[in-house]
Amino acid sequence: MSLTGEIDMSTVPRLAAAVDDVLNEPPARVVLDMAGVTFCDSQGLGTLVVLSRKATLAQSYLVLVNVGAFLIRVLDITGLRNALMIQEV
Repeated sequence: MSLTGEIDMSTVPRLAAAVDDVLNEPPARVVLDMAGVTFCDSQGLGTLVVLSRKATLAQSYLVLVNVGAFLIRVLDITGLRNALMIQEV
C-alpha cells in the first residue's frame, strides 16, 4: 500500500480503515510504502503504532518501507522507532 502526502488527523481515519480492511483476511504482512509521505503528526504516529499492534493480533505484521529521513528522525526523537518494523529497500 503506497502512502502519499500527509499522515495527520484528517487522513488517519482512511489509513486505519484501509489497513483494517486488509487485516480482515490478514496476509503474512502488510507493507506501507512511505516514499510519498511528506508529513506525519502525533496522531499519525500513534495510528501507525496501533495498526502495527492490530496486525500482530491478526497474526500478521506491519512493515514500513521507504521511510524518509524526516520521519526516521521523528521516530527516534519520540522513541517509537523500536515500536515499528522498518525495512530499508
